[in-house]
Parts: sequence; structure tokens; C-alpha cells
Amino acid sequence: MKLLLASAGITNPSIRAALLELLEKPIAECRALLITTASYPLSGGPELAWSFIAGQQPETPMAELGWASVGVLELTALPSIDRATWEAAVQNTDVLL
Repeated sequence: MKLLLASAGITNPSIRAALLELLEKPIAECRALLITTASYPLSGGPELAWSFIAGQQPETPMAELGWASVGVLELTALPSIDRATWEAAVQNTDVLL
């Protein structure tokens, strides 16, 4: 497992270079899976989650980097989803955001 902690997004060339090095292929060929659960306790949390998913956070870009596909995994829903379904989604993705 490779990890890159970038809670403020991919905001400069060195962070982007580190991400590309970990991915070992262009962003346009990678599948991203968004996890927005941590935003809910914050002020305006649901709106923050939506803007993250919609790729409308220019100051902290992550979802809008040009991924081949972008999915959403809602952690609070996991107990109600068949484990094989969400595990397949995680295993078939290149990056968790």
C-alpha cells in the first residue's frame, strides 16, 4: 500500500509529482474513489461534501484533476451495503480521496 497525505488537495508541483510517482501512470488513466465522511461534522459539512464530489474546490483540488472515473464511497452506509460490493469498489480503484 502506498500513501500520500494531502488533506489540502494537490496544490503544488511537488505534491502532484509525488502523486504521479505513487500512481505509476497518468491521472487520466486512474480511477478515484471519494470518501467525504470527514466533512460532515464541520460547519457547512454537507455543502463541503457536495463541492468536493462536484470538483468545485479550486483551492484544494482533488476530484477535478482529470481522473478516468470518480466514484463515491460513503462510510456511514457500509453496514447496509453487501461487503462484496464495496470491497470490489475499493479494490478496483487506483486512489482513495
